[in-house]
Amino acid sequence: FKQWMMENEFKEYADKLRFFIGDVRDQERLRRAFEGVDYVIHAAALKQVPACEYNPNEAIKTNIHGAQNVIDAALDSNVKKVVALSTDKAVNPTNIMGASKRMCEMIVQTFSKYSRTEYVIVRFGNVLGSNGSVIPLFKKQMEAGGPVTVTHPDIIRYFMTIPEAVSLVL
Repeated sequence: FKQWMMENEFKEYADKLRFFIGDVRDQERLRRAFEGVDYVIHAAALKQVPACEYNPNEAIKTNIHGAQNVIDAALDSNVKKVVALSTDKAVNPTNIMGASKRMCEMIVQTFSKYSRTEYVIVRFGNVLGSNGSVIPLFKKQMEAGGPVTVTHPDIIRYFMTIPEAVSLVL
């Protein structure tokens, strides 16, 4: 359904875009998907901290090995540029999700130095209205009379809208 929504939303660019459903852990699927492609936006990841904490092996297989598969497929297919999406949790990571995304960034940075394919990373914090946004949790906590939970009393949270995030990536 999401693929259909994306295809419908971008139908005016249909001759320039291709949509694939697959798994970043499936190297052959990635290679087929990247044939004749110039630009890749790599957004596939396990992004929810609790899911990664309870399933660290899956987080590592998807976030780290999946990123390596994307890089390898891009190289094999002569992709010009890969934009890898990351998270603010990769800065001094304190959990499996942040650590796995930081490792992904390190892999991308290494390949960007030695590859004909250009690799860049875009880090996001809180994107309003996105899956996994902290805002619904904060609203629920406030409606219940609090407290609003934060990871540290001195934390500063920055937010952006989905259109701002898309603009940043593009």
